Amino acid sequence: MGFSGFPESALVFFEGLEADNSKTYWTDHREVYDDAVRAPLQALLDELEPEFGAAKVFRPHRDVRFSKDKSPYKTQAAAAVHGADGDGALYLALSAQGLFLAGGYWQTQSDQVRRLRDAVAEDASGRRLVVLLDRLLDAGFEIGGEKLKRVPKPWDGEHPRAGLLLHKSLTASRALGQPGWLHTPEVAERVADAWRAVRPLNGWLARHVGPHRDVVQH
Repeated sequence: MGFSGFPESALVFFEGLEADNSKTYWTDHREVYDDAVRAPLQALLDELEPEFGAAKVFRPHRDVRFSKDKSPYKTQAAAAVHGADGDGALYLALSAQGLFLAGGYWQTQSDQVRRLRDAVAEDASGRRLVVLLDRLLDAGFEIGGEKLKRVPKPWDGEHPRAGLLLHKSLTASRALGQPGWLHTPEVAERVADAWRAVRPLNGWLARHVGPHRDVVQH
């Protein structure tokens, strides 16, 4: 069955889960989750796969082993496409707040952080990144990622891209909320447009940062 949009009952399901994050609620509403959330999400991802690649749907259960919050279920349904050769991910999530889309690098290892900062500091690649991020900001995206509080050495606050040198990871995201088209097939094109907009950033990250490279100890 093709994708026809997310029904209103999907948002209602997550509103209820936020209010009662329990096994009882989940069990009582499992059919709603399967029919109104999981099935449309998979249909959407299947429709996007020819252009963007196969997506991984994240499991609905939270890993509470090392968390003070023992709520058993995630209050959103999310999926990501992970590109090859260190390309950044493409991400979407549906929750009671509506649709959220993003791309970039959420997690990095120390060698990736070094390459990210070197590329930001280098004039040609750093200027190119600023252009890409400005375009995303103009398109309504927010630029995020884990950051330090101080510019790391050997650079300082006088560097023209000092703000970007703080980044340990780099993402672009848009919260689209609950527009009327959320319940129509138009969602697929809206997601595709957002993911296309993020692709240049992912390409820059793949070119200048790339995947984690294991360091061999001698």
